[in-house]
Amino acid sequence: MKAQDFLAAAQNHMADRAKTYDRPTGERSMARTVAAFNEITGHSLSEADGWMMMMLLKAVRLTQRATYHADSAEDLVAYAALLGEARSNTSTISYTDGIA
Repeated sequence: MKAQDFLAAAQNHMADRAKTYDRPTGERSMARTVAAFNEITGHSLSEADGWMMMMLLKAVRLTQRATYHADSAEDLVAYAALLGEARSNTSTISYTDGIA
């Protein structure tokens, strides 16, 4: 696959998941998920931190398998876009600041 194919696949996944899990405007479950996690654990993760965690999960899954797994690669791209959006919409500093 070419890079633009990953972008298109990620966009399609995001649209499908918005219809299935969230709203027609997009996948927006991470803020609620992180809020619940923070309430239970006493941590103070941000929405961006949640997307970073999902990116790490998908990166590990993508690289630990002997064979290629398209879902992990495509989700990694989608989560990177959602992380970028979350960071662009907040002025809150988190422990992931400074990671390029």
